[in-house]
Amino acid sequence: MNQHMRPEPVPFYDLASQRRRLGTSIDEAMARVTSHCLFINGPEVAVLEKALADFCGARHVVSCASGTDALLMVLMAKEVGPGDAVLCPSFTFSATGEAVALTGATPVFVDVDEATFNMDAASLKRGIATAKQRGLKPRAVIPVDLFGQSADHDAIAAVAQAEGLFVLDDAAQGFGASYKGRRIGSLGLATATSFFPTKPLGCFGDGGAIFTDDDGLAETLRSIRVHGQGSDKYDNVRLGLTGRLDTLQAAVLIEKLKIFEDEIAARNRVAERYARGLGNFVTVPRLASGCTSIWAQYTIRLPKGTDRDGFAAALKAQGVPTMVYYAKSMHQQTAYRNYPVAEGGLPVSEQLSDDVISLPIHAYLDEAAQDRVIEAVRGALSS
Repeated sequence: MNQHMRPEPVPFYDLASQRRRLGTSIDEAMARVTSHCLFINGPEVAVLEKALADFCGARHVVSCASGTDALLMVLMAKEVGPGDAVLCPSFTFSATGEAVALTGATPVFVDVDEATFNMDAASLKRGIATAKQRGLKPRAVIPVDLFGQSADHDAIAAVAQAEGLFVLDDAAQGFGASYKGRRIGSLGLATATSFFPTKPLGCFGDGGAIFTDDDGLAETLRSIRVHGQGSDKYDNVRLGLTGRLDTLQAAVLIEKLKIFEDEIAARNRVAERYARGLGNFVTVPRLASGCTSIWAQYTIRLPKGTDRDGFAAALKAQGVPTMVYYAKSMHQQTAYRNYPVAEGGLPVSEQLSDDVISLPIHAYLDEAAQDRVIEAVRGALSS
């Protein structure tokens, strides 16, 4: 009797294929760490920091325990706190605003551009005005390089400079991309990134890094990540935290960084093929002039009136997984709904939360799998 077998699902992420490609290099790197037993601040940490600095052109790299810690540590180093306002896009992961709130400062949420999904400079200006009206002191702006594409750093920097704010770039999804010929990591006062396992450059647990050209800031960050340590281990000169990157994770990242450029190129090939196959059916992502993307996510907008849940279910039936980033913008979430938003509201963020959906994308998605995704999307919309 013939049975119709469903094909294996398309992997949304595919860490297993990457693991196979790296072969024994990861095992050998981790074995070196377990041999020398320097699990905290071992030699691999400094090697990784140097390699990351060379990759993006930053003078200093301070590795740390997570992308959230990377954001928080910079805010702590700049003594951001109660009474201060930090401007953040609302359409992003919660860590961006969370780090601000943890300092006691107030996140003020601003809207994003509907084509790039990144911070809108006009809304940023309105957000600064809103903060001042609330009696807050604007201190910083945190643009996010969402889904892998750089924010409009020139426009944001111009607003920040006019208002005396520093720029902390949240590149948790964008490290590896570039803006007008410059790698992310060399823009703004500091850049924070994440090495969460599903990031394009991810470790085997939590991890992060901060990039800066400011010598004094780098020195302060190195103190903060070890409990605010001064010249003596037991003379802590400031408040800090346990923010170090484990040596084992550094060892993993050293090996993954060696193939990162090649993986970025592969992701771009998938994105280009998706755009050709889907551009007449959905609103595909658009790269702004002068920007590249590492395609941390491939996020489409569905035609108006489409039942997103039904669309996702139809793709799932064809073995194609989807994810929604983000079904609620930050200002709509329980923990953040009482924080200020820019004057005029955040209509683009709210609309995006209603109609975006992300498709599988990674460096190991072959053309057969890409075709399955494209055909599933077309079929779901046609029906």
